[in-house]
Amino acid sequence: MSGQRYEIGLVGLGVMGRNLLLNMADHGYAVAGFDKDPAKVKSLAAESAGRNIRGTKNIEEYLNLLKSPRAIIMLVPAGPPVDDVIRDLLPYLKANDILIDCGNSHFTDTNLRQKTLARAGIRLLGVGVSGGEHGARHGPSIMPSGQPEAYERVRPLFEAVAARVQEEPCVAYLGPGSAGHFVKMVHNGIEYGLMELIAETYDLMKRGIGLTDDELAGVYESWNEGSFHSYLLEITAHIFRHVDEKTGKRLIDVILDEARQKGTGKWTSQTAMDLQVPVPIVDAAVSTRDLSGYKAEREAASRALTGPSVAFQGKREIFIGGLERALQAAFIITYAQGMAILRKASDAYGYNLNLAEVARIWRGGCIIRAAVLEDIRAGYQNRPDLPNLFMDPRLGQQVAACQHDLRGMVCSAANLGIPASGMMAALAYFDSYRSAWMPTSLIQAQRDYFGAHTYERVDGKGVFHTKWEED
Repeated sequence: MSGQRYEIGLVGLGVMGRNLLLNMADHGYAVAGFDKDPAKVKSLAAESAGRNIRGTKNIEEYLNLLKSPRAIIMLVPAGPPVDDVIRDLLPYLKANDILIDCGNSHFTDTNLRQKTLARAGIRLLGVGVSGGEHGARHGPSIMPSGQPEAYERVRPLFEAVAARVQEEPCVAYLGPGSAGHFVKMVHNGIEYGLMELIAETYDLMKRGIGLTDDELAGVYESWNEGSFHSYLLEITAHIFRHVDEKTGKRLIDVILDEARQKGTGKWTSQTAMDLQVPVPIVDAAVSTRDLSGYKAEREAASRALTGPSVAFQGKREIFIGGLERALQAAFIITYAQGMAILRKASDAYGYNLNLAEVARIWRGGCIIRAAVLEDIRAGYQNRPDLPNLFMDPRLGQQVAACQHDLRGMVCSAANLGIPASGMMAALAYFDSYRSAWMPTSLIQAQRDYFGAHTYERVDGKGVFHTKWEED
């Protein structure tokens, strides 16, 4: 073993890193892992018995284990930790070595690192990876970008370890530069939106119509069994059946209602605003997580402020059926907003994204995998220049067919005093997008009135300004 040259290396032997190494080894690859923490190296050794894996905490030894030109995956937290790893590796790297950042790096950081490393002849691939620890071990969705020649060096490996749907690996070269990390960022933004929408259905069924945890689990299981199949619905059903070992209660009922976040949803909202692409469901999801952090203030407000005293009066079965259809519509609208960002970014940043391929590789392994992605893939295959998913006949009709239920749930939430900002944002986006006329003409008039910002007219070309106060 000491004289063997390993095909690929990985830096960062946390749970994700160890699982990915085991996945690669199971597919016949000789792999080497590095971590400064001796305990993580020891843990890898214990888990990798009988496999062609070597771990070390000595960076020089580690780099000498790898075949040249070396291909090194980095699986560390985004931000300064990535720069720290690059700084540690750089003195030992040579021209044509490849670094592969498989963390959630911000796409602008990836652009900068690629330019900096290129001066030394070192190539950096920006690779989004989704699927959590289970995906890393058994098959994630992989979103690579960078120099095509560098990707070819690791393409067989990625295709081997990726999730598979209909015998197709859930990996595809997405484009130059930081395209992979950009796509992963938007994936996470969609994830934020879908999770918010599911949480709102939980609230409407728990506080709105009084379902128990067992009843909630049954509803989500039922929704997930049909054409609405989604990984997030699947795990939600499991969550409501899980018993807390400490208290004997359902674990969901002892989890604090303050949602954490690592920033990718916020990045999606910020970038969408820079590109002038509306993503109100993602915005609502980020804001709701932020608001959940004001626990003490919310508790005080609950004692000081009153809301509607209306109680649910209808049939629960009818309500649950309408809620399912409302969620289906809101899911499609969330995907539509995410794909709209990708379409705009593809042109703005020169990624030349194939949106059908993006939908294809999201069908398996990743957190937002769902049956509707097959329809989304088909929509972009039929019309690559599709401006919005609503303009695909099949998907547009699905939303239109469920819009009555979405409207009903938004009204029910408002009448019951239950916050449903994601569903409300979904409906407002749909209604705005289908409006041939919007009241923004008044906003233009206001801007011109107080700031002489000018306006355009419907009856002729040009830019105009009015001295309003002379009227």
